[in-house]
Amino acid sequence: MTAVNAASGVVVIDEPRARFRDLVAAEWIKLRSLRSTAWALALSALVVVAFNVGQAYDDYRGWTGEDPRASGFVPVGALHDAFTQPAAMCLVFAAAAVGAVAIAGEYGTGMIRTTFTAVPARRPVMAAKAVVVTAVTAAFGAGVAGASFGLTQAILSGRDAGMSITEPGAFRLVAASALLAPVCALVGMAVGAIVRHAAPTLVAVFVVLLVLPAAFGIDGHWSAVVAHALPLNAWERLGQAVQDAVPYPWTTTGAWTVYAVWALAAAALTVAGVERRDQ
Repeated sequence: MTAVNAASGVVVIDEPRARFRDLVAAEWIKLRSLRSTAWALALSALVVVAFNVGQAYDDYRGWTGEDPRASGFVPVGALHDAFTQPAAMCLVFAAAAVGAVAIAGEYGTGMIRTTFTAVPARRPVMAAKAVVVTAVTAAFGAGVAGASFGLTQAILSGRDAGMSITEPGAFRLVAASALLAPVCALVGMAVGAIVRHAAPTLVAVFVVLLVLPAAFGIDGHWSAVVAHALPLNAWERLGQAVQDAVPYPWTTTGAWTVYAVWALAAAALTVAGVERRDQ
């Protein structure tokens, strides 16, 4: 729409506001145009699946011949092999790095100035970015978790130790492993929106998501409270077939709540953090 300023006679072009779906489409084009993102996700997926398959194959080769269910290997050991802790740690950092670079990388190249010039409303831009990163990493997590479960249980089936997805705890582990990726990606985005430089952002997400879970034990009350509030520990609780005997136990509902709180808080910080800061 065009209009003429009565005082100056200047023609003013009133551009329509960008629709949110258009912003999502633009952010998707940005993300998929970065070859480094696709390569990072592909290589991370191979490493994660390899960790899990390798553990399952080790158990297959070292089998002593006992009944897997009578010995307690099913479901405890079978679920452990379906998604191991090293695999989860790799997935956490890979997803967080994708989220962090999606923002910090744009600040580093200066493209964020072009973006905010084209769309001055910053919050919808960041919300669209969060939607795209969440969708991509959720698909990444689902593919990796599903492939890991299918391959590891196929290997263990050679010893009659494999589980089906319908057995207790199996679907919960796959869902928790899949959703761990978008949760950590959103955390990476939130840190990137605050720090705005790629290298320190990656260091920060490494400390928050991987170092803190190792720093806080579960023997003391307050230490256990902090440990239970971290995403990686929440994933570990959701993957347990049987609750371990610990001084301060917690529920799977509490672990799912940790996922939700971290995701929502990170998304809110990402969207709101750019409003009053210089680009």
